[in-house]
Amino acid sequence: MAASPKKSLALDTNVLLDLAEEKDFAHDFREEFAARGYHFLAPPTVLAELEILANSNLAPQFHFAEIALRKLAPWNCQPFALSTTEITVSYRFAERLLDLGLIPESERNDGKILAQTSLASIALLVTSDKHLLNIDEEAFLLAFGDSDLPPVHPVHPRRLLRALR
Repeated sequence: MAASPKKSLALDTNVLLDLAEEKDFAHDFREEFAARGYHFLAPPTVLAELEILANSNLAPQFHFAEIALRKLAPWNCQPFALSTTEITVSYRFAERLLDLGLIPESERNDGKILAQTSLASIALLVTSDKHLLNIDEEAFLLAFGDSDLPPVHPVHPRRLLRALR
């Protein structure tokens, strides 16, 4: 049975690395939202980034990426797949964000992750990436609309926890 999009949260690569590094805010977030019945999902590009990091020699990132990949199931984080067409849409959306200057060239994958999250009908991408959290919201929403994609809102785990209180 697929997770309900209304009770699903997409996790960005950095949040999975935060969990692997045993950062309290990340675990507090995961535990609280899991207890409330939320499902955690990992877009294909997140998994690809973790695989690349795990196979690199960039210490300590490779170690934390290995932990994150190994602990996806215990953290109840499920990968999701997309069609070839949907992957192509995510590449085009990333290019659109680059063209608009909303993300830097070095963060191209973030555009893919946002589109993949949108294509999975998930409204929130949990991230600790400052450039996503500080993005020009109006231009960002217009980019989604121009691409005929439902918008995705990047949100920090701490902010989601505060929203519960």
